[in-house]
Amino acid sequence: MSSSSSDSVGASDPHSLGARIRSRRRALRKTLADVAQQAGVSEGFLSQLERDRSSASIATLQRICECLEMTVGELFVEPEVTRVHRFADAHFNPFGSNARKVRITPTSNRQLESFIGEFDPHGTTGDELYAHGDSEELLLVISGTVEVTIEAQSLVLGPLDSIAYRSSAGHRAREIKGERAVALWTMSPPSY
Repeated sequence: MSSSSSDSVGASDPHSLGARIRSRRRALRKTLADVAQQAGVSEGFLSQLERDRSSASIATLQRICECLEMTVGELFVEPEVTRVHRFADAHFNPFGSNARKVRITPTSNRQLESFIGEFDPHGTTGDELYAHGDSEELLLVISGTVEVTIEAQSLVLGPLDSIAYRSSAGHRAREIKGERAVALWTMSPPSY
């Protein structure tokens, strides 16, 4: 598929992760080929991501966002900044593999950033460890069973178990029992 034909097809939700990537790429006047080459992904993959037909690991999103001069956190911003977060109205964005995430703190927060993530059975933040900034980060498992890897150490967390670490340490999370899991990430200061 050529850059021009895939560039004209868009995601139906203007606030989706793919639509935000496409909008930012176009604002910078970069082609699919430019961003794909800089991020180390195929043009076809980037096109599918922009059309919300594929999801990416956090590490891949970091490389794409670096090319687009933005943070990964900007991809998960709710369209309207409010102090009350209604879970029923949340717009979850796909990330990793078989997982979704929604930002629950306003982007105007300067000291705290929080996300809720849902993992389908065996869902993961991605195969690669990823890092971001140098914040204090806490992952709290709300339900299900999640294996958290930080650098070379892996720990299994159940409901209401949590782990604190530096966001600069390579990390990843994955559901390991073949059941749905929900987790909360909190970072201070914001670094995602």
